[in-house]
Amino acid sequence: MVIEEKIKELGLYWPKQSPKPMANYVSLRRSGVLLFLSGAGPFIDGEARYVGKVGEELSVQEAYEAARISAVNLLSTIHAEVGSLEKIRVLKLLGFVNSANDFFQQPEVINGASDLIVEILGDNGKHARTAIGTNVLPFNIPVEIELIAELLE
Repeated sequence: MVIEEKIKELGLYWPKQSPKPMANYVSLRRSGVLLFLSGAGPFIDGEARYVGKVGEELSVQEAYEAARISAVNLLSTIHAEVGSLEKIRVLKLLGFVNSANDFFQQPEVINGASDLIVEILGDNGKHARTAIGTNVLPFNIPVEIELIAELLE
């Protein structure tokens, strides 16, 4: 099954155009076959779908969904750059979770992004990963995720 069909089958919101940077940076920098992506959050059409600290205002399940939206934004940025997700492999994912002081389930939250990427890309979506808790993220979003991918020739 081609990746675009998987996306439709999963019923995912897919941006008509990749999210634009919110400051003086680029969303994706290409170096040879490597694609370095800036952090992405749970934004749909420029609006944060989720806000707040995980473990206070948001549940693990809500933050998991926020991580999935963030992963969609990252993959749509790659798709806009290279024209197809069939041509990439995800190497590394770094996830930040806006965490309450007594919240320790960051890996469960970032699983939202990891699970979605593997659902869409299969083995090419399996990646190395780090999940980090932080006390605040821009715009009070619950997660921010960046990744490194590789173009397959």
